[in-house]
Amino acid sequence: MRKLFSLAFVLALFLPTAAKAAADKYVYDPVHTQIMFSVSHLGFSFPHGKFNKFSGGFTFDQENPEAAQADITIDTDSLDMDSADWEKHLKSPDFFNVEKFPAMRFKSTKVVKTGEKTADVTGDFTLLGVTKPVTLHVAFNKAGVHAFNKNHIAGFSLSGTLKRSDFGMTYALPLVGDDVNLIIQVEGIRQDFTHDNK
Repeated sequence: MRKLFSLAFVLALFLPTAAKAAADKYVYDPVHTQIMFSVSHLGFSFPHGKFNKFSGGFTFDQENPEAAQADITIDTDSLDMDSADWEKHLKSPDFFNVEKFPAMRFKSTKVVKTGEKTADVTGDFTLLGVTKPVTLHVAFNKAGVHAFNKNHIAGFSLSGTLKRSDFGMTYALPLVGDDVNLIIQVEGIRQDFTHDNK
């Protein structure tokens, strides 16, 4: 009897913690997630581009944000510059070489909390077959039930910078900028709480 009591006490002590430690799983909302970037164009401007197709998801627990994990694979052929000629050149071997490298990927390896609702997320970023660490600055915006479609959503704003030359993309340097500024908006749909997305 004493052993059973001891076992019950241990389970009561640890099971709630274990349950709480299970982070929620999300997939990226393809409509409300935006992956954008900007680069200096001969110093005259910093035009923006974006990628329209991607897949993956993340885990997130508001009580333990440093345990979050994120993984996203981006279709490089979905590059959108609002110019067919510009897109054709950027998709060529001079830049993204989409025929040989149809995808790029970011997979988080570490999360460091920097404020009440901010963190730095470092991960392995693979582009043109080269993998390097990249750090993104993340701000947690909100989590809750969507007012219209009733999905449970978690939203974040991300920013960061990488050097394209680190991945072997050296065409037109230094006239076209080496520093790529990343601007990302994420809405994730919790997978145990989903309805029709709108």
